[in-house]
Amino acid sequence: MTLHTNLKSLGSGTTSYRYDQPDAALLEAFPSPFAQPGQNPAGAVGTLHIECPEFTCLCPMTGQPDFARIVIDYQPDQLCVESKSLKLYLGSFRMHGEFHEASVNRICNDLVALLAPVWLTVRGEFTPRGGIPFWPMAEYRKKS
Repeated sequence: MTLHTNLKSLGSGTTSYRYDQPDAALLEAFPSPFAQPGQNPAGAVGTLHIECPEFTCLCPMTGQPDFARIVIDYQPDQLCVESKSLKLYLGSFRMHGEFHEASVNRICNDLVALLAPVWLTVRGEFTPRGGIPFWPMAEYRKKS
């Protein structure tokens, strides 16, 4: 049984890149193997750790480029983020002006809206500007 027939980017043969506006519609998900009957007979709780070391955006005040490692950790409920769609989504920040904190918060909110995970954190490890590194973090926990 194929569970991935709804993915648009992965395996499409063509990829369209857009760098000037973050777009949550680029994000895609697939059924979590931790939640699928028969794929997880022991009932293991799975988590994912994703590092995106080449994130870039622009300072909204100066237009100067900002560089960061985006670190995403989450426990999926029913869905996992598809990696190519995540790459395209993060790339859509490339020429967009937004403060570090706002970018990290947007990424967290967009992933929560897509995945409805048990919990999720997004940390932006931005390279120093003026000798000061900023590492904002946004965190989501499903209410019980």
